[in-house]
Amino acid sequence: MKNGKILTFGELLWRVASAAKGAEEPTEGLMQMHPGGAEANVAAALGRWQLPCSYFSCLPENELATRALTELANCGVDTSPVLRQGDRMGLYFLLTANGLSTGQVVYDRKHSAFSQLAPGQLDWESLLQGYTWFHWSAISPALNANTAALCKEALTAARKLGLTVSVDLNHRNRLWDYGQSPREVMPELVALCDVVMGNIWAAHTMLGTPLAAGLGRETEQQTYLRHAAQAAADIQQQFPQCRHVAFTFRFMDSPNHNLFYGTYHHGTRHYTSATHETQELVDRIGSGDAFMAGLIYGLYQQLDGQAVVDFATSAAFQKLFVSGDFGKHTVTQIKAHMASAEA
Repeated sequence: MKNGKILTFGELLWRVASAAKGAEEPTEGLMQMHPGGAEANVAAALGRWQLPCSYFSCLPENELATRALTELANCGVDTSPVLRQGDRMGLYFLLTANGLSTGQVVYDRKHSAFSQLAPGQLDWESLLQGYTWFHWSAISPALNANTAALCKEALTAARKLGLTVSVDLNHRNRLWDYGQSPREVMPELVALCDVVMGNIWAAHTMLGTPLAAGLGRETEQQTYLRHAAQAAADIQQQFPQCRHVAFTFRFMDSPNHNLFYGTYHHGTRHYTSATHETQELVDRIGSGDAFMAGLIYGLYQQLDGQAVVDFATSAAFQKLFVSGDFGKHTVTQIKAHMASAEA
């Protein structure tokens, strides 16, 4: 997988949040903005890690969109495929500065340029020429029936051209409001994927994988690992194309606390990362996307299974200490963190 270019596809957004005095306390009347979006966050990480990565989306021809694309390009991402049309860019409002509480996320994505893309509008086989990897997330088909159909077109073309396809099972319950549930939409899309990442709860909601009742913060790790292995086996049985499955486990006991570990499953082989914990995190947003990027990096670089999950988990954990949606750590820094976790 070391040869070829990666294309990520999704909606580029602006995050709008109150500026913070400290970890929890917002500053009245002041706002901060960061570009982001699940797939853009993945692209930003891959670009920083010097993998050949491009980003495809649809954005209006205005300064707000241009500034977001410039920040993504500054991470080393090729943004030339982006389609410039439509009237507005999607936003999301975070009721805390950095996700360090259970504060609500409010989306303002209706009628954005990306959400108005329609099936039959794009020549996916031409768009995918020259790429060997295509990445998308479950957020796009959550927006409306048209973007769900658009994802199917993209994945069908990617399969025809022999690309490796990865998906993040991002579950955003507030977005699925057009009359179809995730389980009605996602299985036929995941059937076209080689790499699936998410958590056991999202896999259950979207794909119907088994999940016992009563799992919680006090559940022992070994119980969660058994569930992960069972869910991964179920995914690989349901979707024979899928050869790689990874799950994250994140627990938060307070606004500043985060406990994080991950699993990676390839056939009958199961790998678990070290457990990382902090009481001093800066920004939760984008840590799952950093794990997804780390998973892609590990598979692209043909790392062994343990190194794949260790790199992905360390990348995710490092993102907790960076403000904004995009991560900033280099491969060298992530590997140094891996080594310290093993010591």
